[in-house]
Amino acid sequence: MTSTHGRTSRRCLAVKRLQIRSAQDRLPWLLKLHEVIQRERSSGSDALLVCSALKHQYRRILLHGSKALTSPSETDQEIFPPASPDVFFLFLRGDYEFIYQRMVARRGHYMKADMLRSQFDTLEAPSDEENVLTLDIQRGIDDMAVEVERHLIDHRSGLPA
Repeated sequence: MTSTHGRTSRRCLAVKRLQIRSAQDRLPWLLKLHEVIQRERSSGSDALLVCSALKHQYRRILLHGSKALTSPSETDQEIFPPASPDVFFLFLRGDYEFIYQRMVARRGHYMKADMLRSQFDTLEAPSDEENVLTLDIQRGIDDMAVEVERHLIDHRSGLPA
């Protein structure tokens, strides 16, 4: 899959300077990621796209593109049907203190631990209607990978996750 991180270094610098990104700042990026999702879906290939998508509206844009910006109603199912079964979100759930301690322990990362509070304040946890697999980050990475793989297999075979 083609990288969409053409402007990553500029974005990382903004994060280092603690600049809070507005929804308007994020919009071109989210629309580009929507295009990537649609391209990968059309090709029939498997893909993994990593993006925080902290808000419900951001996830709607990832799934529905610019249509998500013009909905007359937040609950209009004709415009926004439930998430397609071939696209699902992973929600990596963890409590603030656990994540904060991990961030303090890491070195050289552009996102500093003191930025975590704004992430938690912004977070709108996904709902079941968003086709989400929730993973507790205190589990081992291998266990989580097995669960994701099992979820993918179940989705391909049409079984409920």
